[in-house]
Amino acid sequence: MKPSPSAAVLAGAVLGLAAVTGCSAADKHAKPPGAATYAAEQATDQPTGSAAGAAPGGCPTAASLPLPKDFPESLPVPDGAVVTSVEHRTGGRLVVATVVRGGFDTTLAFLHKRLPTAGYTPEQGEVEEDDAESNFSSTTVRGRWTLRKMPHCEGGVYLTYLTSAVP
Repeated sequence: MKPSPSAAVLAGAVLGLAAVTGCSAADKHAKPPGAATYAAEQATDQPTGSAAGAAPGGCPTAASLPLPKDFPESLPVPDGAVVTSVEHRTGGRLVVATVVRGGFDTTLAFLHKRLPTAGYTPEQGEVEEDDAESNFSSTTVRGRWTLRKMPHCEGGVYLTYLTSAVP
């Protein structure tokens, strides 16, 4: 039985669409335009270890990256936080991604308590079952933190800070 011309066109379209959309298991979180990783920008300042690798369970096992020199000194970071990536973005924005092993509720309580006592005012925050986020500002810094439970790291949460200097 010979396939109809319309079936051949449909099959070609599906294959073409699959090729264009990139059906792969590659990293689906592309870096935004203008983003540069801290490791690339500060190659001479790199510690002996590199980015925090993950164990088969998903928890970081390698040494933490250092906080960059331009991270706000007064911005509280939980003890034991493992810095997994640092990005300098356009407009003087800094993104620092960490993993904290203290659990979601404990880390959330830390942020709610320690940011105000360090001089940061929380703004427009929300808390859901597995994630939370809030904007914050001080006289010199404005930013946003996000908190998300890690699915394959017991007690682990992703804590990300986005900061920029107040103009």
